[in-house]
Amino acid sequence: MTGRRIGIVGLGVISRAYLDTLSGAAGVEITAVADLDPARTAAVAETIPGALALTPSDLYAHADVDTVLNLTIPAAHEEVALAALAGGKDVYGEKPLAATLDAASRVLAAANTAGRRVGGAPDTVLGTGVQTARAAVEAGMIGTPVSATATWLSRGHEAWHPHPDFYYREGGGPLLDMGPYYLTALVHLLGPVTWVAGASSRSRERRIIESGPRAGEHIPVDVDTHVTGVLGHRGGAMSTVTFSFDAPSTRAEPIEVHGVEGMLVLPDPNHFSGTVLRRNARSTEVIELPVSAGYEAASRGVGLIDFVTGPGRASGEVALHVLEIMTALLESAGRGARVPVTSTAIVPQLVPLTPLAGWQGHGA
Repeated sequence: MTGRRIGIVGLGVISRAYLDTLSGAAGVEITAVADLDPARTAAVAETIPGALALTPSDLYAHADVDTVLNLTIPAAHEEVALAALAGGKDVYGEKPLAATLDAASRVLAAANTAGRRVGGAPDTVLGTGVQTARAAVEAGMIGTPVSATATWLSRGHEAWHPHPDFYYREGGGPLLDMGPYYLTALVHLLGPVTWVAGASSRSRERRIIESGPRAGEHIPVDVDTHVTGVLGHRGGAMSTVTFSFDAPSTRAEPIEVHGVEGMLVLPDPNHFSGTVLRRNARSTEVIELPVSAGYEAASRGVGLIDFVTGPGRASGEVALHVLEIMTALLESAGRGARVPVTSTAIVPQLVPLTPLAGWQGHGA
């Protein structure tokens, strides 16, 4: 059972999704929770049988915690991860791995020194949507992949979020917010990226909050809010990506993969499942592929379960590689030149089709 006793640091909104998933899993046990708000810590601990309400520093040192689940804000990811590693714990964190590439590199270096493991979201890529498409690519259903497109457009999170400020500060923006879902999927489908060429812009210098107690308040925009680019994958395929807070809608599919013998249409990689469509190069017929790979009925936290009970497909190395891709896109946009991606990652093994009872550990 090494690694399966989980301590959670950061008990904000996203923690609820993880708690719902982990509480139903037989292979893990939540033994402690911590937050900067003691009242919140106590309230959450009361909902988890046997869980301790601790301060973050006490949780890092506690003997009944093997793995720290880091659900703090991105600016705190490095600090929490380093403290947990120093306490002899493995670490699994929400995306991004850290707020900057240098910070993420320090986390992985510290893990290597300590002989500990690091994993990180997004784990949506382990669901049946992306994994079924990946199985089709690996089976040669579309021939040699030559390109892919990934598109996510929105008019901005101020339309619904009552406190959207951090989306428009350094470390925010549409690429760093939504990019991890799409780029992680592209790495699984087409392999690591070796170079990028990016461009970016911003449509306005201030945004107006549209909901909540601050509705009508203007907030500054410190980052580019429309980012596009081309990724060169190690195997030769190229992906074209667009992420925007400046465009309200699109008719483009979330992800398409094009091969010499056909194409695939993938569902939104921000979700675990969805329909995968295939079209053969010699036919106009569009076929829905049967689900053939991935964790069925998955939800946020399945990557942590895979991390502590399986091969750890949502690895820190993949998370670091994706963070470098995003950093390089922004650097390329600023320089107006192609930028190499120096990190790499071993593409995790395909997830075999695994029913809910299998990955939750009940009757597997």
